[in-house]
Amino acid sequence: MKILGIDPALTITGYGLIDVRNSKLVLVEAGIISTSSKDLLTSRLDKIYRGIIKLITDTSPDVLVLEKIYAHYRHPTTSYILGQARGVICLAAATKNISLVEYAATRVKKAVVGKGLASKLQMQRMVAGLLDLKSIPKYTDVTDALGLAIAHSYIVRIKL
Repeated sequence: MKILGIDPALTITGYGLIDVRNSKLVLVEAGIISTSSKDLLTSRLDKIYRGIIKLITDTSPDVLVLEKIYAHYRHPTTSYILGQARGVICLAAATKNISLVEYAATRVKKAVVGKGLASKLQMQRMVAGLLDLKSIPKYTDVTDALGLAIAHSYIVRIKL
């Protein structure tokens, strides 16, 4: 099963594709889609959309996994902007007829690290270890995306 995890954001959207083969996690591809704050919002959203469409077309994942929005009452604008990025990613999944699954950040951390309130560093180290990476990815967005994919592989296994 190929699982594409996406950590959406307007500036840096991280993605990570893993393949689960005989209960082994194999990294297929990971990276970022970046946009410039100097560009118009519509251009930035279009770049994310087109990047996700290309990624889905090139890699043919079985499922796309996104993190549920957590909106902090002190930063409502952040959730609004994040919602726009998530919207074009959801549209890309629908356009390419890919199943979409969402998990809360605490559920992902619980599945991957064993603690729902695990730190970013704990997640990074666990993801790197589980995928036999020689180093931790440069962008936490990539690690978060890979964490989403790994968590889904564990959660699906538990439900079966």
